Amino acid sequence: MPHWADLTMPAWAEWRQKAPTVLLPVGSVEEHGPHLPLGTDAFHALELARRVAERRPVLVAPPLYYGLCRSTSEHPGTLSLSSLTLRAVILDLGREFHRQGLRRLLILSGHAGGTHMAMLTDAGEALLGEFPELRVAVVNILDLLREVLAARPELVATPGDAHAGEVETALMLACRPELVQGRAPAERPAFPRYLLVRDKRRFWPGGVWGDPGRATPEQGEALLEAETQRLCEVIDSLEKMPGL
Repeated sequence: MPHWADLTMPAWAEWRQKAPTVLLPVGSVEEHGPHLPLGTDAFHALELARRVAERRPVLVAPPLYYGLCRSTSEHPGTLSLSSLTLRAVILDLGREFHRQGLRRLLILSGHAGGTHMAMLTDAGEALLGEFPELRVAVVNILDLLREVLAARPELVATPGDAHAGEVETALMLACRPELVQGRAPAERPAFPRYLLVRDKRRFWPGGVWGDPGRATPEQGEALLEAETQRLCEVIDSLEKMPGL
């Protein structure tokens, strides 16, 4: 895989000529129940990047492990950037990619929080405004997964599975099985509608949204393969898109 940080200066310069697109994996350091690693979101994005780079000539930038976490902020181990910091980091990285001669950027987020994604999208929009020749895509892995499941609903049995449940447990069993510590009980958060709360663990003690007990490594592999195929299609669209 042409991972930016692994390349020497001459090798990077050579790859820049081959690879029209830079892929920036973004994750989070966030609780994923008592059974999955805190880096689950980043590991997921990195695994997809690795697989895509085997099929498309893309440069994989060093990942951003930190994201913006709201509903899980009170759980042990979670670290969060502020919204403006996250936006500023993405802006700075986008400007640096452009300065190095890259004109197509795909931001791949393994973390799907609403405010987190809003900052990634806002930064991408700002980059479009600064650099007329730049093309940008912002991909939320949860949206990618929804597209996959619309075509193959049989891949997941738990309705509404969202966080550290069947899907993410299966994904980690497929790509980082040594980090999975058994299975947590099924759970769903019970936050009051519209109200903001300080003690978030009171309404979501275990940090699971779904049923991890249904997950299998084979299921995770099937999900990763389907996501990889769909992401390759997104990259093809980005590279063919005229400057807009």
